[in-house]
Amino acid sequence: MMSAPNTQLDKTTLLALYRTMVEIRKTEEQLAKSHATGAIPGACHSYIGEEAVATGVCAHLRPDDVVFSAHRGHGHALAKGVSPREIIAELFGKVTGCSRGRGGSMHLFAPEVGLMGTSGIVGPSILMAAGSAYAFKMRGSDRVSVAFFGDGAVNNGAFHEGINMASIWDLPVIFVCENNLYATEVPFATVARNPNIVERHIVYGLPGSAVDGNDVLAVHDAAGEAVCRARAGDGPTLLECRTYRTRSHAEGQRDVGYRTADEIEEWKARSPIKRFREHLLAEGAVSEDDLARIDAEVTAIVEDALHFAATSPWPDPTTVLDHVYSAREGTTRRCVS
Repeated sequence: MMSAPNTQLDKTTLLALYRTMVEIRKTEEQLAKSHATGAIPGACHSYIGEEAVATGVCAHLRPDDVVFSAHRGHGHALAKGVSPREIIAELFGKVTGCSRGRGGSMHLFAPEVGLMGTSGIVGPSILMAAGSAYAFKMRGSDRVSVAFFGDGAVNNGAFHEGINMASIWDLPVIFVCENNLYATEVPFATVARNPNIVERHIVYGLPGSAVDGNDVLAVHDAAGEAVCRARAGDGPTLLECRTYRTRSHAEGQRDVGYRTADEIEEWKARSPIKRFREHLLAEGAVSEDDLARIDAEVTAIVEDALHFAATSPWPDPTTVLDHVYSAREGTTRRCVS
């Protein structure tokens, strides 16, 4: 069952949540197909099955709020405002991508909408989000920072250092752990005596909440409280969103062997999009036509994005050092630290 409907959410908001999840799903499905045909030259980490988390959290963020993400960051980028065109073009390695074709699946960057980067390194989103939140507090701003990371990051030193610092300084940051049960192919329950990640909030003295990460309304409610708290200057929050990726860790890797086919099918049946759609129709909040219209519009957007990416130019080889070195007048070129 979905969480009890939030009476403050009007039809426009409910449809916006549905649209974002569908846009993430259809973009990811297209990326998976493109990877299988060889159109994507590098890795591709799908967010399929986890759409409710990025959607529910980012719905509360302004363009000047910032998000830091991990290797599975396409969904966060789309939910924060990066277009399917920019995402697909980036994975194709094209100059029209959000990182100008230089980042690929794991290194998306669009500061104009507050996406401050995704990373293939485990845990840095936690530290960078805390650092940005510190800057916001020093400037007296009400901007907030969000770190998305997986269960595999919570045993990393960055988790302990970042959350401790944010807590003692009351920084405006939301730590969002997307607990999808596996760190690559390692079950989280085998590397933590206490598998309830949210309970770690107690030792660091900050609020924590565990929610069904496949229930977009539950995520939306919990994230709304956390963002309001941060904007008011009341410090950070730890959210554990329990969810599941229904595709392999990365496209081309195995699906089973470390998990069963039955487990995957069970979670597919709990798809956040399917559940939210059924909930909206059962509550009479929207009509079939409303949802069908969104499905068709998003399908057209993703088809356009695929064509855009396929026909976009490759980066000019002569620009290979752009964005790597900084040239200052009267000085030699130096590497940016």
